[in-house]
Amino acid sequence: MTSYTFTRELRLLTPAQFKSVFTKPIKASSAEITLLAIPNSEQHPRLGLTVAKRYVKKANQRNRIKRIIRDNFRLHQHDLPAVDIVVLVRNGVVDMENAELKNLVEKLWRKLSRRYNG
Repeated sequence: MTSYTFTRELRLLTPAQFKSVFTKPIKASSAEITLLAIPNSEQHPRLGLTVAKRYVKKANQRNRIKRIIRDNFRLHQHDLPAVDIVVLVRNGVVDMENAELKNLVEKLWRKLSRRYNG
């Protein structure tokens, strides 16, 4: 049976892991969110989130955004190639409804998969 958990193996944990993604990444972006990805040596994708205080002032808003993105990744992890992904959040994301944000992230996963495979 397919597992939909979000374990430590599916996360980027160290600054070095994050830093490696910023060197020649594959990009998929919208006005509010940018995904950066590089191929990894694992058999599965890994996710790292950066939601800056500069763009999202309140902690509860940052947590909401991270929770939605993490949950969406958890559900779509089996559709994604074996890449390390860093999600960068920009200004307009605070004003988005949960469903709107979810749809945008799903669209970006698809775009990233196409760029990686195509």
